[in-house]
Amino acid sequence: MKKNIIITGAARGIGKATALLAASKGHSVIAISRNINTLKEIDNIQPYSVDLADKNAITSFCDELIKSDVSIDVLINNAGKLENIPFSQSTFKTFESVYKVNVFGLAELTRQLLPVINARGHVVNITSMGGVQGSSKFAGLAAYSSSKGAVITLTELLAEEFKETGPSFNALALGAVQTEMLEEAFPGYIAPLSANQMGAYLLNFALTGHQFFNGKVLPVSSGTP
Repeated sequence: MKKNIIITGAARGIGKATALLAASKGHSVIAISRNINTLKEIDNIQPYSVDLADKNAITSFCDELIKSDVSIDVLINNAGKLENIPFSQSTFKTFESVYKVNVFGLAELTRQLLPVINARGHVVNITSMGGVQGSSKFAGLAAYSSSKGAVITLTELLAEEFKETGPSFNALALGAVQTEMLEEAFPGYIAPLSANQMGAYLLNFALTGHQFFNGKVLPVSSGTP
């Protein structure tokens, strides 16, 4: 059955792989990214240029979507910002820029889209193994990993808050995947999984995982980082 799916961070990496796969299977994909040039003129993909660090941009997008009277079945909050910098060299702006995208933008987009998300729908928040309590941590990722820890807790809280009405909320804590973002953070590191492999897993989970889970954080990792 055709689903209406929103994917953030859809211009590259896991987000793009997931969007392309979903579109190829006949689903209607609303693809959000700052740069949408790689997403234009693809069947079943409707790209929107949105800066998730900008509340006004989020509001403008959501207002337009709500007016279109669309019903969203799946929201995949995949967009992320990573800064690899020693904590002693980081600044207020380092943390602010990461949290604006990874936490504040995610929360604001989700909140504003609630009126059009199907009660039986599924919100999937993409987080990181680095944000999981007790997992291996990596120096230089204080802002990134702590922001992903915030997303994990947010996911659990939203699942509790909406458990009677829906939608369902789950988080996938990803390990190393060969993407542009990983290459920028860990030059030369070869991850065990490709973006296409993770995209296939993510799409399947987004479409079916809420039948089995709500408020859960699932580690999806075959290695570190």
